[in-house]
Amino acid sequence: MKKDSAEILCVGTEILLGNIVNTNSAVISRGLAQLGINMYHHTVVGDNPQRLKEALEIAFSRNNIVITTGGLGPTYDDLTKETIAEYFGVPLELHSPSLVLIKDFFKRIGREMTENNIKQALLPKGCIVLENHNGTAPGAIIEGEGRTAVMLPGPPREMEPMFREQVMPYLEKRSQQVLRSHCVYFFGIGESALEQQLRERMISMENPTLAPYAKDGEVMLRVTASAKDEMQAEALLKPAVDQLVKEFPTLIYGVDVDNLQTAAVGELSKKGLKVATAESCTGGYISKRITEVAGSSQVFDCGVTSYANEIKEKVLGVSHETLQTYGAVSPQTAREMAQGVRELAGADIGVSTTGIAGPGGGTPEKPVGLVYVGVSSPWHSEVITLHLARGNYDNERELIRYLAASHALHLVIKTAKLK
Repeated sequence: MKKDSAEILCVGTEILLGNIVNTNSAVISRGLAQLGINMYHHTVVGDNPQRLKEALEIAFSRNNIVITTGGLGPTYDDLTKETIAEYFGVPLELHSPSLVLIKDFFKRIGREMTENNIKQALLPKGCIVLENHNGTAPGAIIEGEGRTAVMLPGPPREMEPMFREQVMPYLEKRSQQVLRSHCVYFFGIGESALEQQLRERMISMENPTLAPYAKDGEVMLRVTASAKDEMQAEALLKPAVDQLVKEFPTLIYGVDVDNLQTAAVGELSKKGLKVATAESCTGGYISKRITEVAGSSQVFDCGVTSYANEIKEKVLGVSHETLQTYGAVSPQTAREMAQGVRELAGADIGVSTTGIAGPGGGTPEKPVGLVYVGVSSPWHSEVITLHLARGNYDNERELIRYLAASHALHLVIKTAKLK
């Protein structure tokens, strides 16, 4: 039996115009990879029936599964169902259970249902109906002549649960293998440097495989295995991941974690430690990222944003002599800020940032992008010097602040692991 392959066909002129970001493709792609279904193309087409028909024909010429998103609404330009039904040579029929659900939805939210919403209950004859528990447009799966079209609504809050709860189980029954991945996160090494160290392994390894992905200030290495079932895939993955962790103990900050802040909160929780933040150039960015993580209240009590020298002195206890002699942007100030906030909060670890985020304020001695990050604890203290400017572009200030916060979080992880 020929192996399934799929193409995502997103419908919507607003995507082509850049009015909305197409997050649906990412969700579907990850789901298909998990099921072991190959995918080689993403397509976006506007709300035009002729171009949609052409895109559909092209997609089916190279795949046996096409998953569409969008175009299932009540307006005249929502024509995905009509076009796909015509392609498969079947009429649209009123699906009474879907109409009942649509009416119940409007009643539940206290709005009057308009006549054009009935259009959403017209579905291809003989299709598998996908119930929409988060909106009005039902989805549908239609099969014929070895081809399958899956129609999903466009809004992500409707599309994602429908795909995960109804489409993935349907596709899983057809899949002959599974793909499983573990994501290994590195900090303190660039993609090119990591690739150089792992190049021969990446070339020679066939199952599992290694693939690096650059992110701002870090690298994610995806380790992927193909097998008949999840247990076999995990048996292939574990030795490869364990070897990486053993080989890069200081550079890897986590496996299958969402980000640095999640890893930091997890490590602090595991060790029963608390952290406090003292921020100048990052302006609360570190504490913001920490408190994005569920459970952060167990490890974080206090953050101080101290732009003014007066606050550094009065609140954090940075000495007047230090500020006068070395300046606010200095390793000495960073060290005293970290120690001061740790003592102020009664925390186990204090972390600090002070620097010049720009675009103005830099000098030849202290240029834009110069940042000092300090960490203080009874068992480990240090200050690192960073040069984070990457070029003269509009959002460089934000990048400097983000990278400084990332380095601070990484220092917190390092310090917690040393306990």
